[in-house]
Amino acid sequence: MKLLVPVKRVIDYNVKPRVKADGSGVDLANVKMSMNPFDEIALEEAIRLKEKGAASEIVAVSIGPAKAQETLRTALAMGADRAILVVTDQEVEPLAVAKILRKIADEEQPGMIILGKQAIDDDSNQTGQMLAALLGWSQGTFASKVEIDGGSVDVTREVDGGLETVRLKLPAIVTTDLRLNEPRYATLPNIMKAKSKPLVQKTPEELGVDIAPRLATVRVREPSKREAGIKLASVDELIDRLKTLGVVG
Repeated sequence: MKLLVPVKRVIDYNVKPRVKADGSGVDLANVKMSMNPFDEIALEEAIRLKEKGAASEIVAVSIGPAKAQETLRTALAMGADRAILVVTDQEVEPLAVAKILRKIADEEQPGMIILGKQAIDDDSNQTGQMLAALLGWSQGTFASKVEIDGGSVDVTREVDGGLETVRLKLPAIVTTDLRLNEPRYATLPNIMKAKSKPLVQKTPEELGVDIAPRLATVRVREPSKREAGIKLASVDELIDRLKTLGVVG
């Protein structure tokens, strides 16, 4: 079975994002970029499934600028067999990403698509669900455990009340949560081997996908600074204070 793993190039999670002076977006100049952590977990799970013999090939996919090749080379060094980069310098919204991935899925015919539940830059948590709808596939979101059993996959999901296990008929979409696994580090020999693994470039136009934005960013700003708290002597004083602030009637 072939596994398709989308990976996104984002600001490294250790870096504090800076807002542009004009408030039009986040400043990416001279900022360290890396693979989205949730996608890294998805890739690790795909590698583990291949090591168990449940999968035969792992194809990593990324959508973004030419520099996203670095992210795909990291995926290849971790254990992916080949990579596809859909090159665009435009900001691509979740729906456009899902449409591109559908086209690639039609070409590659994977048995399962594993991707992070969300990207840490936009926190949309939409792509996996949209892709499942476009393909008409079953989906298991927020996975903390994945087990393939013949023509189906059991996905243990993290839900508000605890854990829920669903059985999905393959092909299926699985989105990964933090507690699914601990991603491995790429070793130096594998980093060197990754340089010779195939990486194909495409464009949205070649795939026939319109990536024109449907949304407009009005303004981006830093979060408000947290104000110091105050101590109150009694419950009555607390209620009076809340009434003054308009929190309670």
